[in-house]
Formats: sequence, C-alpha cells, structure tokens
Amino acid sequence: MEENKSFFSLQKILITLLVLSASLSASTMMLMKSSSSEAESTKNTNVNNLPVKVETQQQIEELKATMLNSWQQLAQIKGFSYAVPVRFQGAIVESAKLTPEQKVIALTFDDGPWPESTAQVLDILKKNQIKGTFFLIGQNVKNNPGLVKREIAEGHVIGNHTWHHWYQFFNPQAAAYEINHTADLIYQVTGIKTNLFRPPGGIMHNGVAAYARNSKYAIILWSSDSVDYSRPAVPKLINNVFRKAKPGGIVLMHDGGGNRSKTVQALPEIIANFRKQGYSFVTIPELLEMQDKDQRLIANKK
Repeated sequence: MEENKSFFSLQKILITLLVLSASLSASTMMLMKSSSSEAESTKNTNVNNLPVKVETQQQIEELKATMLNSWQQLAQIKGFSYAVPVRFQGAIVESAKLTPEQKVIALTFDDGPWPESTAQVLDILKKNQIKGTFFLIGQNVKNNPGLVKREIAEGHVIGNHTWHHWYQFFNPQAAAYEINHTADLIYQVTGIKTNLFRPPGGIMHNGVAAYARNSKYAIILWSSDSVDYSRPAVPKLINNVFRKAKPGGIVLMHDGGGNRSKTVQALPEIIANFRKQGYSFVTIPELLEMQDKDQRLIANKK
C-alpha cells in the first residue's frame, strides 16, 4: 500500500512539474510575441535574439521529456502495482458488497485506448474530477501508447483486457500469450504491473479467465451494463446504466472498439445523475479496498 501511495505522490510531482514547465513555456511565448510586436513597431527587429529563444523552448521540451523518462524508469525499477486485497486475488467481482449508505460507484471503460474517443472520455473525467478504470486491449496499447500514458498521468487505473479481444476457446499457451503479452507491453509503456483483468465479453469458460485466476488477477466483471457497444440512443444508454445501479456497483462502458460517440454524449449526464443521487466515484482498487475494510471490521466484531 505504501508503494502505491509513493507512486501516486510521484505522479502528482510529475504533473506539477509539467504544469510549471508548461507555464514557463507559455510565458516564453508571450515574451516572444511582445518582443516581436515591439520590434515591428520600431521597424528594427533583432534577429540575433531568435536562436536564444528557440533554444530556451527546446530546453523546456527536453526537461519535460527527461522528467517523464525518469518517472517511467523509477516505476520500472520499483515494479509498482495496484494494491488489491488478498481476498480478491483470483476472485470474480461483479460489485462490492457495501452498505446502502456507502454510495460509491466505479466507472469502467473497455477496449481502448482508441483514437479520439478515449481522449474525449478523459477530457470529461478530468473536467468532473473523476478517476476511472480502463481495461486495455494489448494491440490498442501498441497503436496508441500516448493515450495510455495520459491515463496514468491523470490518475486513472488500468487493467488487462487481453491482446486481441477474441472470444474463442484458448489453450493454456494461447491464454498465456493473450494476457502476458498485454501485461508486458503495459509495463513497458507505463511501468505499471496491473493485477486487474476483465475477460472479453465477460466470458468465463474459454480459457483466458481461468489462466488469469491462476495468475492471481482479480477478475472484474460488472453490475450495470450500458450496452453502449450496440450504440443505442443516448437516453436508452443512460437508462441502461441506472437500471441496476447500486452502491458499490461497477458500470461497464466502452471508450474503444468502434464508434463510441454515443458513450461520449451520454457520459456527462451519467455523471451528473449519479451525483444528484448522492454518489461519488471510485476506482476498482478503491472499491475493493472499501469492501475489504468492511469485511475486516465485521470479522473483528465476532
């Protein structure tokens, strides 16, 4: 747990440094614009200053790249992973068993990262100060590594969703490839060792879920399905989410795998409606930690 806290503290430091460097970059650009306007008014532009300003901008970009690389290298050395209570390692989870007063919900997104729609979902979550859980397809991570890095930098949680998102039966060797190849690439891109797994389509009997359970992944299903993969009308999509919503629930949506414009349109209203009902938002590890704490309290009272 302490390693997890250190990791997210490191993320906050990185983000702060990036913001500061971005501000410095913006200030530099304003100075350049001001100098340019002043020179134009006097008709006496000093072109000898330009290389210095360009060099300053390059130094800022190099600093940002160095900070990101340092963060990734440290994460790889430490081998950070999400803190999942032991009771959930190899377990199947559809929702957390919480009291009705604990009105929390976990928003999860499958099949990304995906060009355009993943960024749009991240923009909405950032605007609403919500952390989500993203289950990633390995080949999509390969094609869109920058989006995965953004998910981590903004404090979201990522999980394994196989390499191909295939439904057929897998022998142990094929199942191992689907899961381990994805896990290895996620680690290479982010430094994260995720122990969260969601089987494609929620299928539990084609070999991949069994391999994940034996490998001590927490198998994360859902209690509320938006059915957004069928691209229903936005009001229908929203109704699907709330039909079975409950404290401790896990909502299934998709940021990848096809046209997710309906999900993007519906997401702000879904968030607003949950908040009107008194819900707050948590990630899957936070949700599991809440249930684990409750169960330990109950056990101690016996």
